[in-house]
Amino acid sequence: MTDANSLKYSNNSPYNRYADYLKYIFGKRMQKISIDAGFTCPNIDGTIGNGGCIYCNNNSFNPNYHFEQHNIHKQIDQGISKFTNRKADTGFIAYFQSHTNTYGKVAHLRKLYEEAASHPKIEGLIIATRPDCLDEPILDLIEELNSKYFTGIEIGIESIHNSTLKKLNRGHTFEQTLDTIRRVKERNLHLGGHLILGLPDETPEHILKSAQVLAQLPLDTLKLHQLQIIKNTTLAKIYATQPKKFHLFTLNEYTDLCINFLEHLNPNIVIERFASESKPEFLAVKVWQGVKNHQIADIITNEMNLRSTYQGRLYKV
Repeated sequence: MTDANSLKYSNNSPYNRYADYLKYIFGKRMQKISIDAGFTCPNIDGTIGNGGCIYCNNNSFNPNYHFEQHNIHKQIDQGISKFTNRKADTGFIAYFQSHTNTYGKVAHLRKLYEEAASHPKIEGLIIATRPDCLDEPILDLIEELNSKYFTGIEIGIESIHNSTLKKLNRGHTFEQTLDTIRRVKERNLHLGGHLILGLPDETPEHILKSAQVLAQLPLDTLKLHQLQIIKNTTLAKIYATQPKKFHLFTLNEYTDLCINFLEHLNPNIVIERFASESKPEFLAVKVWQGVKNHQIADIITNEMNLRSTYQGRLYKV
């Protein structure tokens, strides 16, 4: 058990906030700069599957400058230029975001990562990937880079339920996710996870179970995203014909869901975000019009304070 004043990184908040976590590590405010390095995915190119995950359309969250795939420094410059109101001492982390960013030969990965790290304003790397694309030589590389500058890994967990992973055409099991988490943390690397809330046929009970299971894992950070139905995806086609398989949460419902999730979560895990924000033109179904990610975080924070609750209140080892 914990209390509201014993959160590791954010004593002034009812949950551990990502901005506070990065300030704890770097000693100042940090901002992630998204990079599209031209990767594909083994679930798209036929290595383990075709068509990709049924919800996936990478263009829905790619930065506007993704066409500069082969010029990482230019992408970083363009990304930094968007933060015009930042404080003078703000630091930057290169975030390899699009597709599977460890899917390649080690020599090629080294070139891309070191190119990003060599940018004079970049102080660390975060690499997004799949649980089944982190073999030992790649972890050797990331461990080596981490000895020089902060280098973290973010894996797509998406669901702890194998039946859901199969429906999503993920191409891996939750057991593979657990094995990857173990191998990453054996090397003392930063590890973040990504979980989608509201997947087809998953109930609030399934989601609560997810919180209880993830609470026992050595994750440093966690992203929670509400399910979005993106145009031109298999998921959009399923929704069009079988909408009863889905429950698209209202904002109030989602607030309750996230609070319940946080109450059962390990109080040391840092919450990077609660929601995703695809551009309206990509959405096949529009639910929360005009509500920004930071506003959702504020709503959840305010409601937790009203309820006198906090992350880890119901956490049990």
